[in-house]
Amino acid sequence: MSDGTAAARPVRILLADDQPLLRTGFRMVLGTEEDLDIVAEAGDGQEAVELSRRLLPDVVLMDIRMPRMDGVAATRAIVDARLPVRVLILTTFDLDEYVVGALRAGASGFLAKDVPAEDLVTAIRTVAAGEAVVAPRILKRLLDRFADVLPDPAATPPKALSSLTEREREVLVQVARGLSNAEIAAALSVSETTIKTHVGHVLTKLGLRDRVQAVVLAYESGLVRPRQ
Repeated sequence: MSDGTAAARPVRILLADDQPLLRTGFRMVLGTEEDLDIVAEAGDGQEAVELSRRLLPDVVLMDIRMPRMDGVAATRAIVDARLPVRVLILTTFDLDEYVVGALRAGASGFLAKDVPAEDLVTAIRTVAAGEAVVAPRILKRLLDRFADVLPDPAATPPKALSSLTEREREVLVQVARGLSNAEIAAALSVSETTIKTHVGHVLTKLGLRDRVQAVVLAYESGLVRPRQ
């Protein structure tokens, strides 16, 4: 009989990077955490997809630029297969333009490869728990910088937006501008719990996985404009 204190199952991780030295570094960092378990490594995107299908890791740490299949395509394949696997993109500064594509493909967020070890560990746990790890204000800077890769902001907004209440649209705009739930609650003079409820309704109505995808949709639909 459980006494309620048994440790939760470790988060199962797949490392996908074509550089063995980097995979070794990540393994050394993550191997010291009792609640994280690296179950396999992949040297290219296609192998990452195959291992994801076979092993069903909780989180894939996915490099962007890899042979045979890049990280964006691999992410899309994993998401399209509806696997219970979440993808955390690893990128370098000069590859930032790929991040928007990766988030569109269904990634749960991204980190720089030189992220501090404690931030990497926290991000993995956050993603495994079903949340996104891209701070909206960071995503906004990316969208501002790479606005030219987005669809025409004058395009007709998705019909799904019409299903939102006025307050839900207002909350979506604030999320897209980089405000946290607490900041939105303060701005609208309501409780943080109320904002969490609104965000949940927005995600459900728009068929989105997390608030990161909500930010992307807000920009793509023209609800919020880059450099606004």
